[in-house]
Amino acid sequence: MTPELGQLALILALLLALAQGVLPLIGAWRGNRALMAVARPAAAGQAVFVAFAFGILVWAFVHFDFSVQYVADNSNLELPWYYRIAAVWGAHEGSLLLWILILNVWTVALAAFSQKLPEVFASRVIAVMGLIAVGFLAFIVFTSDPFGRLLPMPGDGADLNPVLQDPGMTVHPPVLYTGYVGFSVAFAFAIAGLLGGELEQAWVRWARPWTNVAWAFLTLGIVAGSWWAYAELGWGGWWFWDPVENASFMPWLVGAALIHAQAVTEKRGSLRAWTILLSIFAFSLSLLGTFLVRSGVLTSVHAFASDPRRGVFILAFLTIVVGGSLLLYAVRAPKVAGGKPFNLLSRETALLIGNLMFAVAAAMVLLGTLFPLIGDALNLGRISVGPPYFGFLFPLLMAPVVLLMPFGPFLRWGKGEAAVIKSLLRRVLIAALACAIIAAFLVDGHLKAIVGVAAATWIATGVLLYAYKRWREAPRGRRYPGEMAGMLLAHLGVAVFLVGVLLSESLSVTRDVRMAPGETQHIGSYDFRFDGVHHTTGPNWTADQGVVTVTRDGKPLVVMHPQKRTYPRGQVQTESAVDAGVFRDLYVALGEPMDAANIEGAWALRLYYKPFVRWIWGGGLLMMLGGFTCAADKRFRLKRTVAAPVPPVESMPPVPQETRA
Repeated sequence: MTPELGQLALILALLLALAQGVLPLIGAWRGNRALMAVARPAAAGQAVFVAFAFGILVWAFVHFDFSVQYVADNSNLELPWYYRIAAVWGAHEGSLLLWILILNVWTVALAAFSQKLPEVFASRVIAVMGLIAVGFLAFIVFTSDPFGRLLPMPGDGADLNPVLQDPGMTVHPPVLYTGYVGFSVAFAFAIAGLLGGELEQAWVRWARPWTNVAWAFLTLGIVAGSWWAYAELGWGGWWFWDPVENASFMPWLVGAALIHAQAVTEKRGSLRAWTILLSIFAFSLSLLGTFLVRSGVLTSVHAFASDPRRGVFILAFLTIVVGGSLLLYAVRAPKVAGGKPFNLLSRETALLIGNLMFAVAAAMVLLGTLFPLIGDALNLGRISVGPPYFGFLFPLLMAPVVLLMPFGPFLRWGKGEAAVIKSLLRRVLIAALACAIIAAFLVDGHLKAIVGVAAATWIATGVLLYAYKRWREAPRGRRYPGEMAGMLLAHLGVAVFLVGVLLSESLSVTRDVRMAPGETQHIGSYDFRFDGVHHTTGPNWTADQGVVTVTRDGKPLVVMHPQKRTYPRGQVQTESAVDAGVFRDLYVALGEPMDAANIEGAWALRLYYKPFVRWIWGGGLLMMLGGFTCAADKRFRLKRTVAAPVPPVESMPPVPQETRA
């Protein structure tokens, strides 16, 4: 009866989510403290039941309970224990349960660390988180039950998708979902502010670290997914503008805009309505990405036909969340708009331009991702939207952001000084041109590589000059507070990422070759010698394993072992071999034998020389570190509270007004 206990736990969690989402809102509306006090206990109770249900599903996988349909579909007796745990979130139902678990972790953390917020506002925030949980718990209980029975119980299960049997699978989805779900906090703050008809700067300041943490986790999730695809799929690329990749990239773009918009709102009181709108869009795109990926709509517009209930629920939930939020925004936004005016030459203007470019880029990615589905639905035929579309428009939209990035920190709030900007422009331009000229000789005139070096130098020079300015002018101990250090790290990460992308794309060498044992291929300064293929076995697979010896100037460097694995159900998966380095990767993927008899032992191989590819992920990790560092700033720890007005109720004792410390 263990799976039934999991079902019962989810039903009880749904009831508590309803209490958490409805009662505190009524209490905030009517000034009833007893109802508002329900928020935190309900959130804690819901988290306990969801964690219990998740633990039962893990137990079912670890102990091979094939009477559970989800376990039988995604596991078997030969699957190693660590992949059995990863299989918990390897398909639709389990990934939704993981999503709900992470949502509860965020909610409990929010409830625990919101004690200094005004009671009415905190109740609204936690209630909004509860309403989000209601939607997801109802979805999993009524349409996506992970505890559904399979009778009679089979003696063995199917298997986890071989593509997912990789160490990256154990890290990528939980981290990515933590970022997705984290934007629900910013969303909850925005909706609570709209419900109250006001948006205090102190509340925005308190929300900023939550947004930075969510964005940092989403950055780490995207980096992990990119590395996983690069190492696992044997294609040697790090990004393909695949719809699944785009689903996580869209909220990342809007989240980057939101981080900067919150800074303007918190410091100057400006862009309040825009900040709320970005909070709504960031979470809405997270929802859209989660549902589209797991529903299969991204591969076929007719995917809903396999389960009409699931499709209808998804559409209804998205309509309620997105449509309801935007309707509330349309009604309430004029009441929260305002702020101090600013000059054209100011930090606010630079951040606003960056915000607009991020938002337009997200809209462009959304259009390109959904356009094939729209065309198919309108009977326009299969319309392919891929790298040519994204690869042209995205750099074009991001160019203004790159150009403005060195100047933002030097601009003052309200009104900047033209002389300072002119002096900075001269220095970063000289540095960028000098490095571009040097690069032109080193990279043999590859234009993309030269542009990458120039762009990275342009940004990095601005970052380093501002860091030096702070070290020279700011008081000791206040030179690099968390917010400042995080900004410098993130901007430096953009520079590292840019140079990694453009150098890798322009200087990489790829060879698809036929090689018999003893034959050698020369790429760059490396010689790849094919030494044949032998048979090997793993925990739940057998494989043909190649042996490729790499030498440089006649000296042995590394022996690489690419594999072609066969899993129990006959699935074949390529496992590439990668020799990683700071300045280059050597990459080998094993293809197929070149003839049926394979008398010569010749195989098809794909050989890569990929310079600076690790800098792509290094830049992403620096951006992630910048987000966490910014969130750790002591200034964001709320030390003063603003009392929110409570509607007078005769039966309720007066609420003491808290004052600023």
